[in-house]
Amino acid sequence: MNKIITISREFGSGGREFGRRLSENLGFAYYDQEIVQEIAKRTELSEKYVQQVMSHRPISSFPIHIGRSFRMMADPNMDQSQNIFREQCSILREMAAKSDCVIVGRCADYILQEENPFRVFLYADMPSKVKRCREKNYEKEELTDRELERRIAAVNRRRAEYYEYYTGQRWGDRIHYDLCINTTQTNIKRMTAAVTRLFAAQS
Repeated sequence: MNKIITISREFGSGGREFGRRLSENLGFAYYDQEIVQEIAKRTELSEKYVQQVMSHRPISSFPIHIGRSFRMMADPNMDQSQNIFREQCSILREMAAKSDCVIVGRCADYILQEENPFRVFLYADMPSKVKRCREKNYEKEELTDRELERRIAAVNRRRAEYYEYYTGQRWGDRIHYDLCINTTQTNIKRMTAAVTRLFAAQS
Protein backbone atom coordinates (compact mmCIF):
# COMPACT_ATOMS: atom_id res chain seq x y z
CA MET A 1 0.00 0.00 0.00
CA ASN A 2 1.30 3.44 -0.93
CA LYS A 3 2.01 6.06 1.73
CA ILE A 4 -0.48 8.91 1.63
CA ILE A 5 -0.41 12.21 3.50
CA THR A 6 -3.46 14.45 3.37
CA ILE A 7 -3.22 18.14 4.24
CA SER A 8 -6.31 19.99 5.45
CA ARG A 9 -5.76 23.63 6.29
CA GLU A 10 -7.22 26.97 7.15
CA PHE A 11 -6.74 29.57 4.46
CA GLY A 12 -3.60 31.53 5.25
CA SER A 13 -2.11 28.88 7.54
CA GLY A 14 0.60 27.89 5.04
CA GLY A 15 -0.89 24.51 4.12
CA ARG A 16 0.04 24.64 0.45
CA GLU A 17 3.69 25.53 1.15
CA PHE A 18 3.78 22.89 3.89
CA GLY A 19 2.42 20.20 1.58
CA ARG A 20 4.78 21.02 -1.27
CA ARG A 21 7.86 21.11 0.96
CA LEU A 22 6.84 17.86 2.63
CA SER A 23 6.42 16.12 -0.72
CA GLU A 24 9.84 17.34 -1.82
CA ASN A 25 11.50 16.23 1.41
CA LEU A 26 9.97 12.75 1.20
CA GLY A 27 10.18 12.34 -2.57
CA PHE A 28 6.39 11.91 -2.82
CA ALA A 29 4.09 13.06 -5.62
CA TYR A 30 2.25 16.30 -4.84
CA TYR A 31 -1.38 16.93 -5.78
CA ASP A 32 -3.31 20.15 -5.35
CA GLN A 33 -4.51 22.17 -8.36
CA GLU A 34 -3.75 19.10 -10.47
CA ILE A 35 -6.95 17.59 -9.09
CA VAL A 36 -9.04 20.50 -10.35
CA GLN A 37 -7.33 20.36 -13.73
CA GLU A 38 -8.05 16.65 -14.12
CA ILE A 39 -11.70 17.05 -13.11
CA ALA A 40 -12.09 19.87 -15.66
CA LYS A 41 -10.54 17.68 -18.33
CA ARG A 42 -12.82 14.72 -17.63
CA THR A 43 -16.03 16.72 -17.28
CA GLU A 44 -15.21 19.18 -20.09
CA LEU A 45 -15.95 22.04 -17.71
CA SER A 46 -13.73 25.06 -17.16
CA GLU A 47 -11.20 24.91 -14.33
CA LYS A 48 -12.65 28.14 -12.95
CA TYR A 49 -16.12 26.62 -12.76
CA VAL A 50 -14.89 23.38 -11.21
CA GLN A 51 -12.94 25.36 -8.60
CA GLN A 52 -16.05 27.40 -7.85
CA VAL A 53 -18.18 24.28 -7.33
CA MET A 54 -15.51 22.66 -5.16
CA SER A 55 -15.36 25.77 -2.97
CA HIS A 56 -19.02 25.78 -1.94
CA ARG A 57 -21.49 23.44 -0.33
CA PRO A 58 -24.07 22.30 -2.95
CA ILE A 59 -27.22 24.38 -2.91
CA SER A 60 -30.47 23.28 -4.50
CA SER A 61 -31.86 25.40 -7.31
CA PHE A 62 -35.37 24.97 -5.95
CA PRO A 63 -36.73 26.44 -2.72
CA ILE A 64 -38.21 24.08 -0.15
CA HIS A 65 -41.95 24.63 -0.09
CA ILE A 66 -45.25 22.85 0.39
CA GLY A 67 -47.07 22.31 -2.87
CA ARG A 68 -49.68 20.14 -4.45
CA SER A 69 -47.23 17.98 -6.34
CA PHE A 70 -44.61 15.70 -4.82
CA ARG A 71 -43.02 14.88 -8.17
CA MET A 72 -39.24 15.13 -7.92
CA MET A 73 -37.72 17.66 -10.29
CA ALA A 74 -34.27 17.49 -11.78
CA ASP A 75 -31.88 19.93 -10.14
CA PRO A 76 -29.03 20.80 -12.55
CA ASN A 77 -26.96 22.62 -9.92
CA MET A 78 -27.11 19.75 -7.47
CA ASP A 79 -26.51 17.16 -10.21
CA GLN A 80 -23.44 19.04 -11.43
CA SER A 81 -22.03 19.29 -7.91
CA GLN A 82 -22.55 15.59 -7.30
CA ASN A 83 -20.97 14.67 -10.64
CA ILE A 84 -17.89 16.77 -9.87
CA PHE A 85 -17.57 15.19 -6.41
CA ARG A 86 -17.79 11.69 -7.92
CA GLU A 87 -14.98 12.57 -10.34
CA GLN A 88 -13.03 14.02 -7.41
CA CYS A 89 -13.34 10.72 -5.51
CA SER A 90 -12.33 8.69 -8.55
CA ILE A 91 -9.29 10.86 -9.31
CA LEU A 92 -8.07 10.89 -5.71
CA ARG A 93 -8.22 7.10 -5.53
CA GLU A 94 -6.31 6.80 -8.81
CA MET A 95 -3.62 9.19 -7.57
CA ALA A 96 -3.32 7.33 -4.26
CA ALA A 97 -2.97 4.01 -6.08
CA LYS A 98 -0.27 5.36 -8.40
CA SER A 99 2.47 6.24 -5.88
CA ASP A 100 3.31 7.68 -2.47
CA CYS A 101 1.78 11.14 -2.39
CA VAL A 102 0.82 14.30 -0.53
CA ILE A 103 -2.68 15.60 -1.28
CA VAL A 104 -3.85 19.07 -0.27
CA GLY A 105 -7.54 19.58 0.54
CA ARG A 106 -10.39 18.07 -1.54
CA CYS A 107 -11.76 15.99 1.40
CA ALA A 108 -8.92 13.55 0.70
CA ASP A 109 -8.59 12.53 4.35
CA TYR A 110 -12.19 11.26 4.26
CA ILE A 111 -12.35 9.92 0.70
CA LEU A 112 -9.14 7.91 1.16
CA GLN A 113 -9.80 6.78 4.72
CA GLU A 114 -9.64 3.10 3.73
CA GLU A 115 -6.05 3.73 2.55
CA ASN A 116 -5.12 4.78 6.11
CA PRO A 117 -3.59 8.17 5.20
CA PHE A 118 -1.54 10.25 7.61
CA ARG A 119 -3.94 13.17 8.16
CA VAL A 120 -2.60 16.63 8.96
CA PHE A 121 -4.56 19.80 9.79
CA LEU A 122 -2.93 23.24 9.83
CA TYR A 123 -4.36 26.30 11.56
CA ALA A 124 -3.19 29.68 12.82
CA ASP A 125 -4.42 32.81 14.55
CA MET A 126 -5.90 35.56 12.38
CA PRO A 127 -2.95 38.01 12.52
CA SER A 128 -0.62 35.26 11.26
CA LYS A 129 -3.03 34.34 8.47
CA VAL A 130 -3.34 37.96 7.40
CA LYS A 131 0.44 38.40 7.42
CA ARG A 132 0.98 35.20 5.42
CA CYS A 133 -1.66 36.17 2.85
CA ARG A 134 0.02 39.53 2.34
CA GLU A 135 3.45 37.93 1.99
CA LYS A 136 2.17 35.42 -0.54
CA ASN A 137 0.00 38.04 -2.24
CA TYR A 138 -3.00 35.68 -2.30
CA GLU A 139 -5.38 38.62 -2.59
CA LYS A 140 -4.59 40.83 -5.57
CA GLU A 141 -6.96 43.57 -4.38
CA GLU A 142 -5.86 46.32 -2.02
CA LEU A 143 -7.71 45.29 1.13
CA THR A 144 -7.54 46.66 4.63
CA ASP A 145 -6.63 44.21 7.37
CA ARG A 146 -10.27 44.07 8.43
CA GLU A 147 -11.45 43.35 4.89
CA LEU A 148 -8.81 40.66 4.50
CA GLU A 149 -9.84 39.08 7.81
CA ARG A 150 -13.43 38.86 6.55
CA ARG A 151 -12.22 37.33 3.27
CA ILE A 152 -10.16 34.71 5.11
CA ALA A 153 -13.07 33.89 7.43
CA ALA A 154 -15.41 33.51 4.45
CA VAL A 155 -13.06 31.11 2.65
CA ASN A 156 -12.67 28.98 5.76
CA ARG A 157 -16.42 28.97 6.36
CA ARG A 158 -17.02 27.69 2.82
CA ARG A 159 -14.33 25.04 3.23
CA ALA A 160 -15.97 23.85 6.43
CA GLU A 161 -19.45 23.76 4.85
CA TYR A 162 -18.21 21.83 1.81
CA TYR A 163 -16.26 19.34 3.91
CA GLU A 164 -19.07 18.80 6.39
CA TYR A 165 -21.68 18.38 3.64
CA TYR A 166 -19.79 15.52 1.97
CA THR A 167 -18.23 13.85 5.00
CA GLY A 168 -20.67 14.38 7.85
CA GLN A 169 -17.65 15.31 9.98
CA ARG A 170 -16.68 18.64 11.53
CA TRP A 171 -13.86 20.29 9.62
CA GLY A 172 -10.85 20.88 11.85
CA ASP A 173 -12.03 18.53 14.62
CA ARG A 174 -8.79 17.09 16.02
CA ILE A 175 -10.37 13.64 16.47
CA HIS A 176 -10.25 13.18 12.67
CA TYR A 177 -6.55 14.02 12.24
CA ASP A 178 -3.29 12.37 13.19
CA LEU A 179 -1.46 15.66 13.59
CA CYS A 180 -2.76 19.21 14.13
CA ILE A 181 -0.22 22.00 13.69
CA ASN A 182 -0.54 25.59 14.87
CA THR A 183 1.49 27.60 12.37
CA THR A 184 1.08 30.90 14.22
CA GLN A 185 4.41 32.75 13.95
CA THR A 186 5.98 29.54 12.67
CA ASN A 187 8.60 29.08 9.99
CA ILE A 188 6.97 26.61 7.59
CA LYS A 189 10.30 25.32 6.29
CA ARG A 190 11.51 24.36 9.77
CA MET A 191 8.13 22.91 10.69
CA THR A 192 8.11 20.79 7.54
CA ALA A 193 11.56 19.44 8.34
CA ALA A 194 10.37 18.36 11.80
CA VAL A 195 7.26 16.62 10.39
CA THR A 196 9.38 14.94 7.74
CA ARG A 197 11.48 13.36 10.49
CA LEU A 198 8.36 12.39 12.42
CA PHE A 199 6.74 10.74 9.41
CA ALA A 200 9.93 8.96 8.40
CA ALA A 201 10.31 7.59 11.93
CA GLN A 202 6.76 6.21 11.90
CA SER A 203 7.00 4.65 8.45
